[in-house]
Amino acid sequence: MKTFEELGVNSEIRRAIEEMGFVQPMPVQEEVIPYLLGEGNEVIALAQTGTGKTAAFGIPLLQKINADDSATQAIVISPTRELCLQIADDLKSFAKYLPAIHIEAVYGGTSIVNQIHALKHGAQIIVATPGRLVDLMNRGVAKLEGVRNVVLDEADEMLNMGFSESINAIFEGVPDDRNTLMFSATMSREIEKIAKTYLHDYKEIVVGSRNEGAENVNHIYYLVNAKDKYLALKRIVDYYPRIYAIIFCRTKLETQDIADKLIRDGYNAESLHGDLSQQQRDLTMQKFRQHLTQLLVATDVAARGLDVDDLTHVINYGLPDDIENYTHRSGRTGRAGKKGTSISIIHVRERSKVRNIEKEIGKEFVDGTLPTPQEICTKQLYKAIDEIEKVDVDEEQIAPFMQDINRHFEYVEKEDILKKIVSLEFGRFLSYYADAPEIVKPEREKRERKGKEAGSRRGSQGKDNGPRKVEKGYRRLFINLGKDDGFYPGELMQFINRHVPGRPQVGHIDLFGKFCYVEVPEKDAPSVMQNLTGSEYRGRSVRCNDADDTGKRPAKGEGRPMRGGDRGFAKKEGRSRDRRPVESDETKRRYRKDEWMQFLQPNKMKLRGEEPDFSEEGWARRKPKKKK
Repeated sequence: MKTFEELGVNSEIRRAIEEMGFVQPMPVQEEVIPYLLGEGNEVIALAQTGTGKTAAFGIPLLQKINADDSATQAIVISPTRELCLQIADDLKSFAKYLPAIHIEAVYGGTSIVNQIHALKHGAQIIVATPGRLVDLMNRGVAKLEGVRNVVLDEADEMLNMGFSESINAIFEGVPDDRNTLMFSATMSREIEKIAKTYLHDYKEIVVGSRNEGAENVNHIYYLVNAKDKYLALKRIVDYYPRIYAIIFCRTKLETQDIADKLIRDGYNAESLHGDLSQQQRDLTMQKFRQHLTQLLVATDVAARGLDVDDLTHVINYGLPDDIENYTHRSGRTGRAGKKGTSISIIHVRERSKVRNIEKEIGKEFVDGTLPTPQEICTKQLYKAIDEIEKVDVDEEQIAPFMQDINRHFEYVEKEDILKKIVSLEFGRFLSYYADAPEIVKPEREKRERKGKEAGSRRGSQGKDNGPRKVEKGYRRLFINLGKDDGFYPGELMQFINRHVPGRPQVGHIDLFGKFCYVEVPEKDAPSVMQNLTGSEYRGRSVRCNDADDTGKRPAKGEGRPMRGGDRGFAKKEGRSRDRRPVESDETKRRYRKDEWMQFLQPNKMKLRGEEPDFSEEGWARRKPKKKK
């Protein structure tokens, strides 16, 4: 690997970057710097954020500036105010020992007066957002006749944000013989179009692979029901106690909503979106960069230009429509040689997006399983213990209070003190996960699961899989509560433990919308049926009885929960409301869909004082005539 001196970087800039901790050039710097130090060399560099590209174009740019000339000689265009300020700060740091070089940042969202004043005093390098630079050009303040180098940073982002007209206007205002450098994470058709229009004999430098996410990033998705997305987010955040992440949302409303929920639940989080004032956004980003905020919930637009080197995770609270946006999101972690993780919380309809992203970036996503409450609590316990162990105690500072402390804890056992200390940090996780809602992984789409999935809508007894045999020594019971009642495995276990003495062991569970099947030991089955039947769950009367012996889903009249109109007839016949009666063929015939409304007719006759006729002739008279 070459050194910066071997790349041709002068001593003043080398001295500055060495003080910043630059030891060896990164791959993009090694490729780009020598080429740009030459004359008439135009470049399109495909590189992700965090690969060192600011130094790659900034160092040659500074080295080629004529310090004796105060006219503008180079412009750097970036998509956002935040990135604009960051680039300007980096260039000023590189130019620490080049006092005659003046760098100014101009951007929207703030007063233009001060920027006009600064440019009139002279700036050899202008770092700008497209719209504000065009405004200053139209006012005659930004004079670009002497520009020799133009840099477009994150060119693909500028095009996505609709800056193509501004970019065209800027190119029309600079000399034709300028040098142009374009940096982009991906090579889209729009980028190729600009390159053909404004660049001549350019060199394409690829760091990594075309359209590829950062090499050091792991890609994981968690498939959940839409209603469980926030619960899944909490589990992920809790499982990584040292997490430092950006959580990307699709809309400003969703961003604020998720941030509010996290803050309410005790997390160190803040929101970042376009409805915040510029002052609020600056303060939020400053706190996040300084690690005063652990979780930043942001929209794509607001987070552009937020450059943080040590993000542990990027969390996609749903996938973006544009694959390039995913590339930019995931590229914010796994930087500077560190490992990072891009997590996506998705629902079934977004699985096709995962496949498209995989094809584009050439990497496979891991189909993740959410951590269990026990795994999360274990991690948080170790974190609490670790933090207590690492506390630095100032003996002199605490000495005046030790007498009172000893007196208060004189009769408290050491073990009790430790429990209390750990509970201060760890208690909220224990209390939450002791009764945490169950997160059920949704079924895959039918075409994907057909013949493959045992846990489909029919449970593990589907036609494709054959009947599931009850485990030896267990009996299968029917309960008239299901997912529509919020009756998930966790709730079922608690419900049985609360109502059945001895807390019987629970085996296999099959959950459906309105009912469920549960397997319990043969010896406990009578007690479970007796104690659950007649109890209440969220205002609903509970019924528990033996399920069918074959393990198949019940057919009509064999215990399937009733719908709407069944119940009126069942009540009249003296049957259970929760199970269809097993009757003669005549009774079963009445359930046919085309004769469903006939059951209402006898009740209407009673209201008129007539006696309903249930004979074959009576049914024949009431049977609706078929339309010709």
